[in-house]
Amino acid sequence: AQARRQIAEPRRAMKAVFASSLALLAAVSSAGAARTEVTPVQKVIQLMEGMLAKGKEEKHAEQVQFAAYKQFCDDTSVEKTRA
Repeated sequence: AQARRQIAEPRRAMKAVFASSLALLAAVSSAGAARTEVTPVQKVIQLMEGMLAKGKEEKHAEQVQFAAYKQFCDDTSVEKTRA
């Protein structure tokens, strides 16, 4: 009976160490997986790409608006020189 206890105690200790190691590994890997989805650098790059796209859209809208204004000015200038 005493021999069984001597064998059983290290097995329980090994099982406890193994279980805690698995839990720690699972926690670290899940935290690592969450981190690898979007890193801070990737987030900054995404934000900068969004800013670039928005800037290009605004530039195009401004060019269209300026072209219309320039056309208005040219037309008004021609009308005033005729009058």
